[in-house]
Parts: sequence; C-alpha cells; structure tokens
Amino acid sequence: PDSAKGGSFSYPESNLPSVQQAKVETLPNLNAKILDEDWDDIPPSSALEVISEEEAVQIIAEPLVPIQSSTLRDYVDHSETLAKLVHLGVDLSQVEKRQKAGQLLLTLDFEKDVKKILLFLKDVGLEDNQLGPFLTKNPYILGEDLEALETRVAYLKSKKFGQSEIAQMVSRAPYLLLFSVERLDNRLGFFKNELGLSVKKTKNLVIRLPRLLTGKLEPVKENLEVCQIELGFQRNEIQQIVFKTPKILTANKKRLRQTFDYLHNIMGIPHHMLTRFPQVFNSKLLRIRERHTFLAFLGRAQYDPAQPSYVPLDQLVSLPDEVFCTEIAKASMQDFEKFLKTL
Repeated sequence: PDSAKGGSFSYPESNLPSVQQAKVETLPNLNAKILDEDWDDIPPSSALEVISEEEAVQIIAEPLVPIQSSTLRDYVDHSETLAKLVHLGVDLSQVEKRQKAGQLLLTLDFEKDVKKILLFLKDVGLEDNQLGPFLTKNPYILGEDLEALETRVAYLKSKKFGQSEIAQMVSRAPYLLLFSVERLDNRLGFFKNELGLSVKKTKNLVIRLPRLLTGKLEPVKENLEVCQIELGFQRNEIQQIVFKTPKILTANKKRLRQTFDYLHNIMGIPHHMLTRFPQVFNSKLLRIRERHTFLAFLGRAQYDPAQPSYVPLDQLVSLPDEVFCTEIAKASMQDFEKFLKTL
C-alpha cells in the first residue's frame, strides 16, 4: 500500500522501477572545445535547400491568423467559437454587419462563455434549429451576464407568461432579453395605461407582437395620435383596433392615412365597420382598389351588412383571387384579369 513519510511517497514496485534496476550510462570524456568545433561544422538550414518529396509531404504548414480582415470568415479556421457557431447555423456575413458584434465573438471562449448561453436559450424553449437564426439576429446575448438573463425570464414568469409564450416572444423578438426588468415593466405599463387594456389583454397584445417591448415608443405614440386626431376614431374604437391588429401601432403613417382615406372616403366604409374589420389596414392599397373597382363595375360593391349581397371587408382583402372571383364577384378569373388591364 502507498504510504507517506516526511512528505515523500513510496509507490508499488510494479508501477515504478527502483533506482537500483536502472542502468547508468556515462558520456565519454570529450574536450568541450572539440564539441564546439563539431557543432560549428553543421551548416545552417537554408530556404533554398533541396529536399526530397518524402520530406516535403511531411511538412505541415499551419494557416496564419489574419492580422487584419474585414470578414469573420477569415478567422473561422483559428477560432473554435466561430467554427462551432457556424456549425449551429449562425450566418457570420450577417453578424459582421452589426456594430461591434464581430469583435465580441472573437473575444469569447466557447466552453467558458458561449456554451452556458446556448444551454440557457434551450431552457427558455428555443429549439436546436432556432439557435443559429436567433444568434445571427442577436449575437450580443452571448456577452450578457447569465444571471441577468435568468432574472429577466423570471420576471416574465412572474407576470404569468407561460413557458411556450416566453419562447415564442424571445424567438420573434430576439433582442427582448437584452432589456432590463425595469424597461420591460415600463413597457408593459405603457401599453396597459395608454390603451386602457386589462392586464390579460396587454399580455395577449405583446405575445402576438413582442417587438412592442423592444422597439421605440415614438412611432407608437404618433400612430395613436394619427388614429385619434386625423382619422377620427374614438378611444374605445382604437382599443379594439389595436387589440385585433397590433401591427397598426408600428405601421407606416403615410400608408395608414392613404388606406383609411380610400376605405372611408372612396368606398364609404364608416368608422364602426373599420373597427370591426381592422385587418384591412394590413392589406395593400392596390389590392383593395382593384377588387373594389371590379365589384363596383359589376354592381356588387355592397359593404352594408343590412343590404343584400353584403361583402365582408375581411373577405374582400383576404381571399385568394380565384375564390374572390367565384364567391364574391360571381365572375370568372379571366373577367377579373381582363378588367385589371383597363385600369
């Protein structure tokens, strides 16, 4: 058995030969000056020295690390982190377009820094095939403090967001977990108070459009003013419109005005009908105009539910052309195509 005395250990003879068993070899007594002369006789290696093919194939040249490069691709062969991120599906050509993202990735150690974040994202609910696209959009999360990330997820859970809902929000709004608990709380409070929504409806709103929590608030405030002041909707109508169609909060203001003008002033759709079918604001104005003018040409442009041949606004804009023609216009696709050529 092993034992220790005075700080030294003895080992079993089978593991380590004793000193007595070892053969002692002595160097011949050579004059030091002669040795030096022998070494001097060896010619130095030359870059122009001729070598055999056998010697040449044994030479392995390591790739040089680029001193400076404008693309991360040049560093993949020298960085375990970059190589493994590429294997995950991260698009480095997109990452390097983001400010200082490339420098960040080059400073990270995969085992020490990256692996724990990947495991965290999987715990949040992201699938393996989502990690690459997610990190392409938000590489900065790899430099975040893990405890801070866990605190933000815990906050969302405290607000009764379910695991699958959090996963959906993080996937659709990749920057969500970069924001502090204070900011997330302020955003939820803003939409609840500004729109007069209940806690449940506010939660439902941001689940369907989570970028409301990460984008700028100014465009949202401006669109709310446009809806109320310029378009003439009442506060309760705006609540309904936003809850049914959250994208209206981030829609282009010019397009919003133009679509409303055509629907309300040309087609004669009253406010209460637009409130009932706000998804028309997500449709292209060209599609609305083409289909309305075709129905008007056929004498079927009827949007009053109390009248015969009533055309619901959602069907006007959402149905495929073939279905629109047969079910709404009661005409053939060829008739519709021929009519469009006259516009």
